[in-house]
Amino acid sequence: MVEMVKAGGWLMAPIILCAIVAMGIILERFWTLQQKRVLPEDLTSKVWGWVKTDSLDQSRIQTLHQGSPLGQILAAGLINRDRERVVMKDSIEDTGRHVVHELERYLETLGTVAAISPLLGLLGTVIGMVKVFAVITTSGVGNPTVLAGGIAEALLTTAAGLTVAIPALIGYRYYRNRVDTLVVNMEKEAIKLVEALHRRQASKSGKKK
Repeated sequence: MVEMVKAGGWLMAPIILCAIVAMGIILERFWTLQQKRVLPEDLTSKVWGWVKTDSLDQSRIQTLHQGSPLGQILAAGLINRDRERVVMKDSIEDTGRHVVHELERYLETLGTVAAISPLLGLLGTVIGMVKVFAVITTSGVGNPTVLAGGIAEALLTTAAGLTVAIPALIGYRYYRNRVDTLVVNMEKEAIKLVEALHRRQASKSGKKK
């Protein structure tokens, strides 16, 4: 393996760096974007139970906000539960934008790695072929060892670049779709809570009249 890296030339260094970055992001997002971490099961039902029993206080809202991305969104609505529906929805949407930004963290970097890795491999190919032709120009084709070194550099960097780019691109596409799915589910849960709180407020207003 070390010999292959040496044969690939200096461009193998940034390609290896890209591989390390891509692997780190893929593993970190795998941990962060788990369903149970983003959308804890029955969280909305639990929150609604607090609301119905009038046991929702500031400490529980704070705990909810710190517990998960969905909790942050629900907490934003609960803080404004006694205000108009428009205010509640605006606060949820504003918090939702910040949550989505956090869910998409590092994905652009992963996409950049997927884009530049094959370009680095192509650059290595070009440099390797330039060396081959330079040797042919000065020494002819009588030194196969030097020619083989240039060709090996060209092929190894291309292979290394593609080896990094393919899983990086797969990871980028997968996590993009994963975030989209999670966002849709969080929107459904938030809307469910807003509608329930709105009906509760309307019911209270009707009783007062």
